[in-house]
Amino acid sequence: MLSRAERFSAFRRALKEKSLKSTAQRDDIANVFFASHRHISIDDLYREVRKINPRVGYATVYRTIKLLKECGLADEQHFADGQTRYENAETGEHHHDHVICDRCGRIVEFSDDGLERLQEDIATRLGFVLARHRLELYGICRECREGVRPSTSSARVAH
Repeated sequence: MLSRAERFSAFRRALKEKSLKSTAQRDDIANVFFASHRHISIDDLYREVRKINPRVGYATVYRTIKLLKECGLADEQHFADGQTRYENAETGEHHHDHVICDRCGRIVEFSDDGLERLQEDIATRLGFVLARHRLELYGICRECREGVRPSTSSARVAH
């Protein structure tokens, strides 16, 4: 996975290739996004960026996240709640899936080699060459079942 500095350098190169200026506002948005270790909506990103640069406008955040997506540094996710969220794009062959709490919206990323092999096997048995897939599991997290508020809205678990 690329470091935050490597992602920022890649963003700067992409701006240059598109003949776009590197501005303080774009830099702040990219830095906040790259520092985020969760699935973030444009509204949440906007609020976080405004804490460090109150002059940043919503449209600038929207256009910058679109640029990050175009240059392969942001992945767009659409979950069942209908809100679009973004996460740092994966590099290499790392893949993860998601478990989402229907009550609080918490998103937990997980990866499981056995599950990945099973999906490949199923595709092969059905005569497909798997190009990509997306797995989302929905339920109620432990904290919501026990009446405890989750501490974060996103987490990562690898198996």
